[in-house]
Amino acid sequence: QVQLIESGGGLVQAGESLRLSCAASGRTFSDLVMSWFRQAPGKEREFVAGVTRGGGNTYYSHSVKGRFIVSRDNAKNMLYLQMNSLKPEDTAIYYCAADRRVMVYETQGYYSYWGQGTQVTVSS
Repeated sequence: QVQLIESGGGLVQAGESLRLSCAASGRTFSDLVMSWFRQAPGKEREFVAGVTRGGGNTYYSHSVKGRFIVSRDNAKNMLYLQMNSLKPEDTAIYYCAADRRVMVYETQGYYSYWGQGTQVTVSS
């Protein structure tokens, strides 16, 4: 089993930045592909960003590419999401997800482990 705990959400104004963190425990962190998803009110959960096991490859959705940066620290069992130039449409609950697969997938069904989520609200 893997436990994931997100933190770092909050209320910010458009144009500001936030850094989300996800602490993992219960399994060798470097064995896990890690991703961030988000779910806005009334919408389906969507892929935001993902990073491969060693951190060498990162992937982003079109809507956040160039503004968000995903990273991981395998020594600390931590996943991060640096969110810059935030927009009101980034408002959502952000979830950390993990799986033992080799590749990053943009479909939530491929992930076995999920955190509880952290709320991000961006005001205009």
